[in-house]
Amino acid sequence: MPILSWLLSEPIAVGESAPDFTVEDQEGRTVALADFRGRKNVVLVFYPGDDTSICTKQLCEFRDHWQAAQAKDTLVFGVNPQSAESHRKFAEKHHYPFPLLIDTGKKVAAQYNAGGLVVKRTVYLIGKSGRVRFARRGKPAPVEVLNTAE
Repeated sequence: MPILSWLLSEPIAVGESAPDFTVEDQEGRTVALADFRGRKNVVLVFYPGDDTSICTKQLCEFRDHWQAAQAKDTLVFGVNPQSAESHRKFAEKHHYPFPLLIDTGKKVAAQYNAGGLVVKRTVYLIGKSGRVRFARRGKPAPVEVLNTAE
């Protein structure tokens, strides 16, 4: 992908079907988006790196809003290509109650227009219907994201 195209790409549009994926989390458990369709809302937080300042702050904000996410029938997943060991240490250090997904080769990031040389910080909320209900680059407030849950 040319650099200019990567820089200019937009998140998947609200209302579009969310691409399916199956990956492992930091504990080796398989996570498939299709397993949640019709049952749960899903937040995907694509972030560039474990234990970096903005990434840590962003994921800690979702940790601190965990009860609100549960009340909205919503699961949260951090997503980046780092190893299970890196994810495990990062999650344990900050007490994340949600899994961190291992996006080998940045394949899921590419499906969600968050890939490139570095993963673009992008947050999605996928409704129980399997459609994108929230999509934004950067670090939106968890409350804003969770308010779009079905």
